[in-house]
Amino acid sequence: MSSHSPTAASSPLASAIKRYLAFLQSEENKSVLTVTNYRQSLDLLLTLSPVSDAAKFSKESVRTCKQRLHEFRTKQGKELALRTKNHHLTILRAFLRYLLQEEELNVYPPDRIKRFKEEQRKVKVLSKEELDRLLAAPDRSKREGKRDRAILELFFSTGLRLAELRSLNRKDLNFNTREISVRGKRNKLRVVFLSDAAVVSLTEYLDARLDHLHPLFIRNLQKATHELPPGENFRLSRISIYGIVKKYARAAGIVTDPSPHTLRHSFATDLLRSGADLRSVQELLGHKDLSTTQIYTHVTNPQLKEVHRKFHGRSM
Repeated sequence: MSSHSPTAASSPLASAIKRYLAFLQSEENKSVLTVTNYRQSLDLLLTLSPVSDAAKFSKESVRTCKQRLHEFRTKQGKELALRTKNHHLTILRAFLRYLLQEEELNVYPPDRIKRFKEEQRKVKVLSKEELDRLLAAPDRSKREGKRDRAILELFFSTGLRLAELRSLNRKDLNFNTREISVRGKRNKLRVVFLSDAAVVSLTEYLDARLDHLHPLFIRNLQKATHELPPGENFRLSRISIYGIVKKYARAAGIVTDPSPHTLRHSFATDLLRSGADLRSVQELLGHKDLSTTQIYTHVTNPQLKEVHRKFHGRSM
């Protein structure tokens, strides 16, 4: 990206960002993915900021940043989504908080940076019929089909994020307790559970593997047979897993174009519709805040309305 200032790369603001990213890695133990995410966002801040020193942030300069976020266009010429704009503002606040607390600099109060007002997110979920068609789409007579069915079943059984599912190794599965320990966002450990269908699919897939590589989901199953562990270069990429979900959604004739995250949404919604409480769903999804989990309540609201109609009030 081009910068408003030719010296932005060596400015005090750029130096402070560099120190913050080092802090996230060394002191906060943030994942490589998180640090990359923050770096990209703060690079954009360097591009949009009217000041070259974080100490000079003011109400006016923050307002200019927000205005430039509205004006910014991607390489495809598209405006940033409101959620993306708010994501950048959240990272700006975290950066200023670091300068305030860790470096004890006199900077603009981070809590005074207001996020843009968003409408409640609409969650895309699959109906039971769509889910059944999706899970039945892989050809289980082939090893790749067995693998892909196991991926789809695991997504729906656990509500895992794509990055979490991709990072799993064979040793992470405990078929005796039907549990998996997962390291999620903010390096937080949580336990997720395997359904009967997921156990069957995973067992079928692992029984068909002839290799001894560590990653749970791999590419080139035939070629992997001749490789020595750990075999990290055979681990399925994020793009490949994303593509697998898209491929079978098309094959199943699902027009809503679901993604791996749609299966996570479907998992959460299924639990709530079956009577699970919000805090339990929060734990299973690995959400830091309950407010994040509350996006699912509007999906179950029609059912709550029916419960109210059926069980509450006097008969006329």
